[in-house]
Parts: sequence; C-alpha cells; structure tokens
Amino acid sequence: MIRHFVLLRFRDDVSEAAKTSFYRELDALKGHINGIEAFHAGPNVSVETNMIRGFKDAFWFDFTDEAVRDIYLADAAHQAVGAKIVAQTVGGADGVIVVDMKV
Repeated sequence: MIRHFVLLRFRDDVSEAAKTSFYRELDALKGHINGIEAFHAGPNVSVETNMIRGFKDAFWFDFTDEAVRDIYLADAAHQAVGAKIVAQTVGGADGVIVVDMKV
C-alpha cells in the first residue's frame, strides 16, 4: 500500500468552507479511481507549532499500490482540484509538500 501525504500552507484568506470543498472533491476520487482505499483530511493539530512552518492543513490517500497512485497523479479530476488548491497556497507549489510511503 502507498500512503500519499500532502501538507498544505494555505493563504490566510482561504476559508474553512473553501478547504472543505477541496477535500470533498478529493474524497470523491474514491468513487472515480479503483484502488483508492481511504482518504482523510483536516487541520494539523501538532503542538510543535515552531516545527510545522505554516503547514496547518493536511490530507492523505491510501492507494493499493504504486500503479493506482500513478493513475491518480495523471487523472484529470485530481489535476483540476490540485490546481485549485495550489492556487490557494502560500507561494503556489511552495505551499505544498508531498510524501509517499510504503506501508
């Protein structure tokens, strides 16, 4: 299984409603791409606030394997919501960190 983590540093003017909308679009990919096992999203609640460097939000997907992850990465619906998210982060792509792990 591949766990695909995404840490986000949204601009201060991005509302919770906008974030919820993005996460709903991402969650809908479970019914669109076979092999997505789970999706989770929410605020970073770490007490190590000096270590999070403004990355106050996160989401992750669990994919059955690398092939499903690769399908997700190329998927038009994923790319569309991803572009909307990147447009709302501090510095665009600089406001996004991606980590994939085998679990």
